[in-house]
Amino acid sequence: MKKTSRIFSALLLGAVVVFGASSCAGKGEQAAEAPAATPSEQTAAKGSIVYIDMTALMADYDMANDLRAVVETKVQNIQAEISRREKKFTSEYNDFQDKMQKGLLTRSVAEEKGRKLQQQEIDFNNYANQKNAEINEELMVMNNQINDAISTFIVKYNQEKQYAMILISQGDDPNDGMVTLGAPVLTADPSLNITADVLEKLNEEYIKTKNQTNKSK
Repeated sequence: MKKTSRIFSALLLGAVVVFGASSCAGKGEQAAEAPAATPSEQTAAKGSIVYIDMTALMADYDMANDLRAVVETKVQNIQAEISRREKKFTSEYNDFQDKMQKGLLTRSVAEEKGRKLQQQEIDFNNYANQKNAEINEELMVMNNQINDAISTFIVKYNQEKQYAMILISQGDDPNDGMVTLGAPVLTADPSLNITADVLEKLNEEYIKTKNQTNKSK
């Protein structure tokens, strides 16, 4: 039974790790970053090359947080169901072992029970594999929805702003009054950080769409 338990722990961990990767932009991490300029402080002119800090954006994008909460609930439900099935199987297995050791089962009954337990273990593993695949699919769809919403919005956003280029980066750190970022941006003036403005308008659009959807139900 210990082997079965390890198999399920590994499978479930795979789903949790993927899920955790999609939601790693936590509040604690963001607190250590250089704050993005507020919308009123942004001075980037038309034709500028600006950037968006995706770590900060994803931390406070309402759509991303709502979708992550839904997937997290599903993962927790799967964890609970796997735990319930594992406990049931463990109880039956231990009961079988106890009766075998005490000589309370005939050979034919023991062989039949052993075959049933073996099939239960196979079904148990198949269930975990199936649920793990479902979680990974959910995560992929979630990420695609978020990426599509952001990219579609930015195209529309730049029709008004008319920046020459909008770059994407991951994370800010103070550096002598400048901002050091991950690829593809190595360093940039903070005034070129449009994250706060994009986030504000992105959330406004999401809330509006969400309210319209709720009214139509």
